[in-house]
Amino acid sequence: MRLVLCGGGTGGHIYPALSVLEALTHELGLEDQLDVLYLGQAGALEDELVSRVGIPFQTVPAGPVRGRYPWQLPGSLLRVLLGTWRARRALARFGAQVVLSTGGYASVPVAMAAWTKGVPLVVFLPDVLPGWAVRFMSRLAARVAVSTSMTPARMLDGKVRVTGYPVRRDFWLADKTEGRRRLGLDLEEKVLFISGASQGARSINEAVAASLRGLLELCQVVHVCGQRDYPWLKEVRASLNGNLRERYFLFPYLHEELPWAMAAADLAVTRAGASVLGELPAVGLPAVLVPYPHAGGHQRHNARYLEEAGAALVVEDGRLKDELLPLVGQLLSDERRRQEMAAAARRLARPDAARNIARLLLEVSQAR
Repeated sequence: MRLVLCGGGTGGHIYPALSVLEALTHELGLEDQLDVLYLGQAGALEDELVSRVGIPFQTVPAGPVRGRYPWQLPGSLLRVLLGTWRARRALARFGAQVVLSTGGYASVPVAMAAWTKGVPLVVFLPDVLPGWAVRFMSRLAARVAVSTSMTPARMLDGKVRVTGYPVRRDFWLADKTEGRRRLGLDLEEKVLFISGASQGARSINEAVAASLRGLLELCQVVHVCGQRDYPWLKEVRASLNGNLRERYFLFPYLHEELPWAMAAADLAVTRAGASVLGELPAVGLPAVLVPYPHAGGHQRHNARYLEEAGAALVVEDGRLKDELLPLVGQLLSDERRRQEMAAAARRLARPDAARNIARLLLEVSQAR
């Protein structure tokens, strides 16, 4: 099978594609029967992550449409058209038999190219509520895979399969003891995991900095802050006294170690990007979710889904600085409540998600 992957901008769009590829090779045993090409934007996160795992990568221009000012739209549309033309050439030269899109505006030109070339397209919707790009691509797709049954099927042209959110195999292998050993954490003390997703979150980072000494008196803190805020947070860490500094584990980003860092934790504070739908349930990690208040409000729907299931609490972005320390203190001191939240998270886990999407790809590629 000659498979083209696309989807970019954030880890929530990129890692599902890599997880499905992992399922095709390791679980379905197709490694010797599979040729793969990833199409994405030059210099974007997908360029970095895909290069790390050694998958051939070609660049395709794309441009956002949602949220653009009127005078910005012509440039974005021109990039989409140029990207579609380049993607058509790439699909033809590669001899693509099926395309998997995991969302984001960067994947729109590839989806359009697949449709115009008659190459079957499978679209994966990571979020509970589809964004404009996925709603558009669903019209061109042979199948649409969704993370949860809460996604309105009427928005996706009746092509829906509920597959779950695919996560990397390490999320199913990671455990607390090994995770703490890998990161150099104390095995007995509480651990708080904090993340603003793949690009970091300024408001979360500022709230953490404002409450950092109080947090470190409660627990060890593993903070994935993003490249942009890492330099000034590194200075904050350096200003701490020795005992507190040793309890603060600061990273600009985590790749291979992310599943182990999450498994090591007793509680998470994080954005509510699509990845929380798969990663938190996989490791059974209770969470305080802080939805990003912009970009269509998709994160709010993800957060409410986990909150209604009993796996998370939701705090609005503007209230986090005031509520972070007391809420973390309350949850870390309430073992029973955290265990109930962890159990609720595990009930949402879908270990078969990546394999389900892999089988969809086989299905549509063989139906040509």
